[in-house]
Amino acid sequence: MHGDICIPNQEYKDRVKKAAAILVREGLDALIVNSNESDYANARYFSGFWPLFERCGAAISANGDAALMVGPESRAFGGDRNKLDKLFVLKAYREGADPAYPELVADTYSDVFKAIGVSGKKIRIGVASWLDTSVVIYEAIKEAFPEAELVRADHIMVELRSIKSAAERACLKEGYRIAEIATEHVIKEIKPGMTELQMVGVAQRAVYENGAEYEGLPMYVFSEASTRHAISRSSYRKFEKGDIVQLNLSAKIDGYSASIGYPIILGKLERKRRDIVLFGLEAHRWSQKQLKPGVIAADVAKGFYQYYVDNGYKDNFVYGPLHGTGLIEVEAPWVETISNYPFQSGMCFQIDTFIATDTFGVRWEKGIAITDTDIEVLSSEIGKLYELEF
Repeated sequence: MHGDICIPNQEYKDRVKKAAAILVREGLDALIVNSNESDYANARYFSGFWPLFERCGAAISANGDAALMVGPESRAFGGDRNKLDKLFVLKAYREGADPAYPELVADTYSDVFKAIGVSGKKIRIGVASWLDTSVVIYEAIKEAFPEAELVRADHIMVELRSIKSAAERACLKEGYRIAEIATEHVIKEIKPGMTELQMVGVAQRAVYENGAEYEGLPMYVFSEASTRHAISRSSYRKFEKGDIVQLNLSAKIDGYSASIGYPIILGKLERKRRDIVLFGLEAHRWSQKQLKPGVIAADVAKGFYQYYVDNGYKDNFVYGPLHGTGLIEVEAPWVETISNYPFQSGMCFQIDTFIATDTFGVRWEKGIAITDTDIEVLSSEIGKLYELEF
C-alpha cells in the first residue's frame, strides 16, 4: 500500500559507503552490527532485514563491501529481504531455544570476512549493538579471530543514524499520520466498561488497515495507576468513568517507528489532577520552544529539569525532554543533562514529556525534525486536553 514511501535501494548502498569511510577514519578493518527481533535497527539499517525468532547481523569492511548474516532458519527469508549482495548463515544467530542443527554446515565469521575482503589475523573489529551482542555471538567472533582486537563501536552507528535523510523523514511522517488515525479511532470507540486491551485491538486494526507494516511499539493504552509506568503493557483492566487513560499509539513504515501520545479523560478532570496534567502539557510546549539547530542538547535538558523545579514538580520528574527516534521509536541520541552535542539539521526526536505522581502519570509525545533554521513537527500538533462525555 505504501511501496512508494520507503528507503530506496541506493540509500542502503550509500549507508555502507559512509560506514566504510568511518571505519577508515577510526582505524578499523571491519564492523559487525548485531540485531534481534525487538531491536532490529542496526542490521536493518544496512540490509533492510528484520529477523524473527532468530538474531541477525551485518558485516561491513573498510573497503566498502558488506554482507547480511542470519540464523539457520532464515536463509530464504533473509535472501528475499536482503538489500546487500551477500548472505551468510551462522549458528551464532540461532534462536533462543538453542537448537544444535547437527546436519547444517554453517558459515563462520571467517567466511564472511573473506567474502567482504578482510584478511589477516591481527585485525581491529568494531562491534556495534553492544547491548544486543550475546555471549554466543561474541565468542563466535573471538573463535574466528582469536588475535583480533574487538572494539565497542556503538558511536559509529549513532553517528550514521542521527541525521535522517528525506526518505527516512518521509517514512516517519507517514507513520505519524497513521498513528493519529489510530488515536482518533480509539477516542471515538472507548467507553467505561471496555478494557485496555480492547482499545489496543482498535488501534492495531487502524494501523494495519491504513498501511503500516507493524506497530511502531507495543501499543500503550494504560489507565489510572498503570499510567505511572514509564514503560508498561496494557492489561484487562476495565475503564471507569473519570479515569485518566494514557494513549501512546504507533505505526511502522519500512522499519521507521512513529509514535504519538497524550492522555484522555473519561469524563471531567478535577482540579489537582488537572493542574498536574496541564503542567505536563506546558512542559511539553516549553521543550518545543527551545529547539533549533546549534543549541546544545544538555542546555535544554538542564532547563527542562529546572522548569519542573521552579513550578514545584521536582519530585514528579522522571526523565529528560527528548530522545532520538527513527528505526526504533526510542533511539540514540538522548537529550540528557550530560548530552554535550549541538542539535543539527536532519536530527529527529520525540518530544517526550512524562510526569508521574504516586497515583497516576501522563505523557505528551510527538515527533519533530531539526531543520536548517528551526524545527518541523512531523506528527499532528498536540494542543488540547481530551475530556470525553458519556
